[in-house]
Amino acid sequence: MIEIGDMVGDFELKDHLDQMFRTKEHRGKKILLSFHPLAWTSICRDQMLSLDKNYDRFVEKNTIALGVSIDSVFTKKAWADAIGIKNIRLLCDFWPYGGLALRLGLFRYKDGFSERANVIIDEKGQVIFIKVYPIRELPDIEEVFTHLK
Repeated sequence: MIEIGDMVGDFELKDHLDQMFRTKEHRGKKILLSFHPLAWTSICRDQMLSLDKNYDRFVEKNTIALGVSIDSVFTKKAWADAIGIKNIRLLCDFWPYGGLALRLGLFRYKDGFSERANVIIDEKGQVIFIKVYPIRELPDIEEVFTHLK
């Protein structure tokens, strides 16, 4: 698994609107990768709604908050519409299946999806925070903001 201080190279994934997100286009900003196992689950919903609700706070911290799961674009789009996501992008780590989660050491092979985890990458691409949560635990958004100061 990645550790604090590791560099995360560039990556690109489609979001729930079928638009490509490329890290190289966002250099100079921090990136929060908020991994959640699957769309259509209550804890994952609450995790993503927490990011969406705090969108302006992320902007103030020069941070792009992203939800990431192995779901397809079509699944993520329907889910985002159903739960009312308005501001954040939900990235689809669908193909190669779980590729980003695998690369970061956050893929749960026995389950076929990622850990529930928050990873903060600084403006230079270096990991400055990582925490893996129990699958059934909602990550504490204030903990993330503590590490963005």
